[in-house]
Amino acid sequence: MRALRKMKATFRAAAAAAGISLVVAPGITTPVFAASRTAVPDTATPIEHVVVIFQENVSFDHYFATYPFAANTDGTTFNPVDGTPSVNGLGTLIEGEPSGVLLSNNPNAGNPANGTSAINPFRLSYSQAATCDQDHNYGAEQSAFDLGLMDLFPATVGSGGCGFDYGHGTGIVMGYFDGNTVTALWNYAQNFAMNDNSFGTTFGPSTPGVLNLVVGNTYPATPSGSTPKVVNISSGHGTLVGDLDPTGDACSAGVTIQMGGQNIGDLLTAQGVSWGSFMGGFDLTVTNPNGTTGCHRSSPAAPSNGGPAGDYIPHHAFFQYHASTANPMHTRPSVAPSLYGTSADTGANHNYDIHDFFDALKAGNLPAVSFIKAPAWGDGHAGYSDPILEQAFLVNTINAIMTSKFWKSTAIIISYDDSDGWYDHQMNPIVNSSAVTSSNQSQYGDNLSGTGKCGNGAPVLKDATNTPIQGRCGYGPRLPLLVISPFAKANFVDHGLTDQSSIIRFIEDNWGTGRIGGGSFDALAGPLTNMFDFSNKAWGARRLILDPNTGD
Repeated sequence: MRALRKMKATFRAAAAAAGISLVVAPGITTPVFAASRTAVPDTATPIEHVVVIFQENVSFDHYFATYPFAANTDGTTFNPVDGTPSVNGLGTLIEGEPSGVLLSNNPNAGNPANGTSAINPFRLSYSQAATCDQDHNYGAEQSAFDLGLMDLFPATVGSGGCGFDYGHGTGIVMGYFDGNTVTALWNYAQNFAMNDNSFGTTFGPSTPGVLNLVVGNTYPATPSGSTPKVVNISSGHGTLVGDLDPTGDACSAGVTIQMGGQNIGDLLTAQGVSWGSFMGGFDLTVTNPNGTTGCHRSSPAAPSNGGPAGDYIPHHAFFQYHASTANPMHTRPSVAPSLYGTSADTGANHNYDIHDFFDALKAGNLPAVSFIKAPAWGDGHAGYSDPILEQAFLVNTINAIMTSKFWKSTAIIISYDDSDGWYDHQMNPIVNSSAVTSSNQSQYGDNLSGTGKCGNGAPVLKDATNTPIQGRCGYGPRLPLLVISPFAKANFVDHGLTDQSSIIRFIEDNWGTGRIGGGSFDALAGPLTNMFDFSNKAWGARRLILDPNTGD
């Protein structure tokens, strides 16, 4: 960090010697006359804006199994440039055909416990973008890993029968897409940086993933009623391992939870750093073209959904779980878009709709840190979204940022909340053990290395009273992670170990907030810095504007 600050000082000195200064207006660096000099923002790197786009339910192999080689038999053609690095995937293409042991002789195909769905991985075509949602519960995902053999996916997490399993039954869980369908993501990977060794911080579905992104912790959770989704309860609170809505949210239903401790929003606020959470469907005053409004706003979705999907999903809401950062009644901002994300906005408390993100951008405002959640139709979640709908949302959002004045000092991070149960061949390192038994063991108990066992059962991470926290078996399944920035390395695959809380670590280190504490995984997180090249003095010369329909 000191070296990076020294680099900024070197930039300033060089500019002064030339009779100019590097003025950093909010998010843009331009050579101007020395009389207009202003201070460089106090960040540890040249990154002054981080935008985290948090998508849904994709394993690494599900989107990048054969990267950078696509079949090119349908969809949008993808041809890698010379020298594109390969990834730790399932195999490659030889004369247009998938090739590799994990593609042709997969352990899932050889395990009789998978029954008639004991099949090898297979390519899903562009016309098969809509698929069934798979089982991605905390205990079921561990069972699929089968003591690290990675061979029990169809039997434990495979979910067919929705009409979109294309004849594979529970074996649909072995399906993967290539660059003919997830074209934009492959183009972003080829032109910027990707990590192929990044994992969910713990096992489990969306809400644990959301909390691991902004807290690095799913403890302490206080449920409003009895539920097997909160385990190891003591003195009224325990560890969340399933999907539950946030307590107090106007759109929440059923048993809800309130989280204790602090999150990254609290740390940013304490430092005076602007930030915002931008959720699809959060503005309850909007009426959609189909006449829906309030908590029931909906939009056309993937055909496998059978109808419109609700835009806002409470159990995806990053900051609604902590009283300090919640906007439970979805109150609209008290300031103009030019001040969204600042402490001046006492109305929204940093919680906005996705349309507010674009309104702020048009008003010349991009908070230092933004967390973006697409309306459900565009988040990539199998069952109600799909890769093609997701691509449209991603590209339109990234194009808007790239064509703004803020692009020159921005890092966009694309990450995912969980794997949806989709097959990935890579066994995860267990950096935090757990030993939980549950009334519903197959879904919410630890099953990785035996019933009620994950690793040696002794958690490394402890709460504020130095008590080990059970129910956080991790890391979980491998997930995609991309960094898109003028300072991202080009056509680069990083193999360093990272997880969802690595994003928190980058933000903490960049703005000097310190760590969250309370047993947060940010204390263990690997850095993202190897995906950047901060010696690049072009300061934003590189852009990649894609077609939202084709990804090309």
